[in-house]
Amino acid sequence: MTTLRGQRPLAILLAAIGAALVATVALAVSDPSGGALGATSGSATSGPAASTPGPAASTPDPPGGDPAGRITAVAAENQYGNVIAQVGGRYVTVTSLLTNPNTDPHTFEASPQVAREVASARLLIQNGLGYDSFMNSIESASPGQDRDVINVQRLLHLPDSTPNPHLWYDPGTMPKVADAIAVDLAAIDPAHAAYYRANAAAFTRSLGAWDSALAALKLDDPGTPVATTEPVADYFLQAAGAVNETPWSFQAAIMNGVDPSPQDVAAERNLLAGRKVRAFVYNVQVTDPLTQSLIALARASGVPVVGVYETMPQPGFSYQSWMLAEAAALKSAITARTSTEHL
Repeated sequence: MTTLRGQRPLAILLAAIGAALVATVALAVSDPSGGALGATSGSATSGPAASTPGPAASTPDPPGGDPAGRITAVAAENQYGNVIAQVGGRYVTVTSLLTNPNTDPHTFEASPQVAREVASARLLIQNGLGYDSFMNSIESASPGQDRDVINVQRLLHLPDSTPNPHLWYDPGTMPKVADAIAVDLAAIDPAHAAYYRANAAAFTRSLGAWDSALAALKLDDPGTPVATTEPVADYFLQAAGAVNETPWSFQAAIMNGVDPSPQDVAAERNLLAGRKVRAFVYNVQVTDPLTQSLIALARASGVPVVGVYETMPQPGFSYQSWMLAEAAALKSAITARTSTEHL
């Protein structure tokens, strides 16, 4: 592969990220509510396009649960909360439960405050596939509430046996999630249905830069061998045309917090020590002595290291800019042998 051929898609990725940031600034200026694309969960934002139609001055406030009359929504993970905020705009208040990229989402324990927030929300969204099963317990503790629940696993019609629960890394997931959010918000607040639908459509259009980045990776570097610690970004890697050489049994063991077999550990070390892969992708939020030793081996062997996240890094990221940044990091590893261990 020539240097020129390697640089072209990287330039496309960087340009796309720059365009996304410019759009964010423009939205912050144009939105009468003062929101901005990708505001952190817990605050209402405008929709993802300045052209999103707003309500007339006489339009009634939505039937919500907060003092300002906004619809209260709770997301188990902040990447889903960010999409609710973009679709719901100034008529929704969002609380995300898993927000800290420095913690392990699998160890989250719901507090009484979390239980109260879930019980009072008009809209809930969770991943499913056992990833955020704490939500099921809380919801069961307050049955009969007037609320809508979006379970992404059910939305995508995935069986319980689906091995990889990290659905937000699949490019096909969030457009369906945005549409489902718009439908539920419109049912709660029919007066602003057109607003929610327009925001969902604009959100999906804004994912075009990420789709283009993945297409460029797949076109210019098809079949790129990579290694991973666990399957956090496997859907993303597949969409980018990469081939994960790490045994699935190794990935599943790390994901589930158990020791992988000595044979799998040896196979993983061989991939890195023998430089048989062009990137080593690890979960920033879950490390232990074994994964840390593998990161050190990758560095010593000259294999670029790419960090990925289970929850959206914040502040400063929207779902769109987060996915673009991950794509740019993978491209830099493949073409320039540059590590991006943290965003």
